[in-house]
Amino acid sequence: MPASSPPVRDQARSIPPWLGEFIFLSSLWGASFLFTRIAVVEFGTLPTVGLRVALASLFLLPLLLRSADWPAFKRHWRPVLLVGIINAAIPFSLFAWAVVYIPTGLSSILNATVPLFGALVALLWLGERIAPLRWLGLGLGFAGVALLTWGAPVASGLGGLSNGPTSWAIAACLLASTCYAVGASFVQRYLQGVPALVNATGSMIGAALAMALPTLWAWPQQMPSLRAWAAVAAIALLCTGLAYLLYFRLIMRAGPSRALAVTFLSPVFALCYGAIFLGEDITLWMVGCGVIIICGTMLSTGLLGRIRQNPN
Repeated sequence: MPASSPPVRDQARSIPPWLGEFIFLSSLWGASFLFTRIAVVEFGTLPTVGLRVALASLFLLPLLLRSADWPAFKRHWRPVLLVGIINAAIPFSLFAWAVVYIPTGLSSILNATVPLFGALVALLWLGERIAPLRWLGLGLGFAGVALLTWGAPVASGLGGLSNGPTSWAIAACLLASTCYAVGASFVQRYLQGVPALVNATGSMIGAALAMALPTLWAWPQQMPSLRAWAAVAAIALLCTGLAYLLYFRLIMRAGPSRALAVTFLSPVFALCYGAIFLGEDITLWMVGCGVIIICGTMLSTGLLGRIRQNPN
């Protein structure tokens, strides 16, 4: 072996042990937009979301019951159920409605603004200080959103549901991202120290209870196809239940800063899924604005500085 070649052991050490889970989680969250778009055409917005959170609850509840965290759920069930409405029922519904009218890849790029709104909500609600560089990131991120909105394409027709209100769909995605940000600050303020499995399961139960009546009211008259049922099952079990478990595991193994970066990689998968399975166009404008939004978000959250200080 040449002297210049690094040992195999050193190469293995240079690859983070959590990298595979990081990429897999990004692919799951990127796929949620694709599956939502497929399901909502036949189920409609409210039943799609209702089934998603109900099935996710059934997936997570046995895990909670088998763990040692059940007493914590009984102590904190009221705020945990409430956060499910803020952090799941409302944003899931907004995204499910939006993907009817705009491409799924565009929706995923807008979803990447969650940490951006998170920094702003933490400032206004929790009083967290924002350094000048982070203010620059906020401005850059919102500029990217404005540019993306200005040049946004409409959805390529799936099920004859295109030609909808593109601007309203974009606004719905941004409102959903704001709900995620409010939910995160709510958890930080009222559920600090509550086990992750309690928050994940309880929030899905709260969302399922909130969506029960709307789901029954809006249930489609014609039975959806097996394809639509499979899409709903994939959203619930893979993109919600399994993804939540992977996310909290990633926080423990890699830290919250690296776990947060999943939001930046998932649009790459969503763009690819949309192009391959739905025939959506990937424009340079969307990619360029997405890069601006992601860079602004990394600055506004301080993630870029933490990565530079601790690159491994």
